[in-house]
Amino acid sequence: MLIDSQIVEVQKQIILKLKDLINYKNFEPGDKLPSERMLADKFGVTRSNLREALQKLEFYGLVKSIPQSGTFVADIGITAMNGMIDDILGLSVPTFKDLVEARIFLELKGVKLAALRRTADDLIHLENTLADYSAKVIKGEDAVQEDLLFHLAIAKASANPTINTFMLKITPEIITNFEKHHVCDKDTAFKGIEEHKAIIDAIRNQDPDQAKTEMKKHFKDLYQYCYNI
Repeated sequence: MLIDSQIVEVQKQIILKLKDLINYKNFEPGDKLPSERMLADKFGVTRSNLREALQKLEFYGLVKSIPQSGTFVADIGITAMNGMIDDILGLSVPTFKDLVEARIFLELKGVKLAALRRTADDLIHLENTLADYSAKVIKGEDAVQEDLLFHLAIAKASANPTINTFMLKITPEIITNFEKHHVCDKDTAFKGIEEHKAIIDAIRNQDPDQAKTEMKKHFKDLYQYCYNI
């Protein structure tokens, strides 16, 4: 079984081979790539590893997968694609601090948009996630997952698909790191209930500045913890 570092290296090698293939065959934007089976055989890799590499390229908008049709080169131009692939291959694995910084950046903007754009259904969703979080905390149980579902509800209420997508992308890794570092102790978790309520109130009142202020308060302990580990 491959460990994480080996998986990353395999994906990098597949992406490099895909880049070489696109250039060698002079694929144009919109051209269809060979099937997953053909590519896996050509590169000598498993279809699952190939699929993960293609999904990574699709996440960055370099290819587009259409069900029942195949995978196509994105309409961005080969020069831009080559440069972006080089940048993607040069990315390092994000640390916990990196994840926290990205999360805070996204959420301070997202919560302001949520206050401006939230719907009645969004408020119901937020109240339900808060209730789930509170129930776990009051019972003395770990509520990290419920806490992050609350924050995902805010991202959804922002009505910005890009913010929502990035939050969904980084949330699994955040959950893993929270549990590994034991970030949320009992006192912090109880304080989180009141902080969540204050955030919801600002969103309900459609006050973006207050929503951002309350989110900053909520992140204060996390930010300090992140820079002390």
